[in-house]
Amino acid sequence: MDLSDIAALYRHRQSCRAFDEREVPEALIKSICELALLAPSACNAQPWKLIALFGETRARAVKCVQELGMNRFASDAGALVAVCSAGGNFTAKLGSRLKDTDFTANDLGILTAHLVLAADAAGLGSCILGWRNEKKLRALLGLDEKTRIPVVVALGYAREDCPIRPKKRKPYDETYRALH
Repeated sequence: MDLSDIAALYRHRQSCRAFDEREVPEALIKSICELALLAPSACNAQPWKLIALFGETRARAVKCVQELGMNRFASDAGALVAVCSAGGNFTAKLGSRLKDTDFTANDLGILTAHLVLAADAAGLGSCILGWRNEKKLRALLGLDEKTRIPVVVALGYAREDCPIRPKKRKPYDETYRALH
């Protein structure tokens, strides 16, 4: 593998808001999640849990991400994956306090990026959903109140009429600089 392989993946991945209604095989989602769980984390704390949602549970969870008319397209996603915080370790928690940095939030962001890139490589579209009723979602998934669900990822096959859009990014010189 070389940089051009990963560059093609990064340029191809986009937030998909037009899924066809094909069912996504659970084995495929499991493989994607296994890859995502290789993501790095502060002090190797791995402060996460991924919960894949299919069938009736997926349908009920979709309602938790669609309040006030948001994320209507999620109804067509073949699966959802709830990205949950799950503890961590003493060293990472101590480091977070000493450095006034939320390492768990950083780690969950890295995990989510790995998840959507693995999904794209597997031929699935994805959309990271921050809008959710976390309290209802926690209850549906049987999670305690300490467990946070910062995002839910909708996964499915992109509709054929959903072409890859050009990336709209700030100018490079506004977002990058090198110091020597």
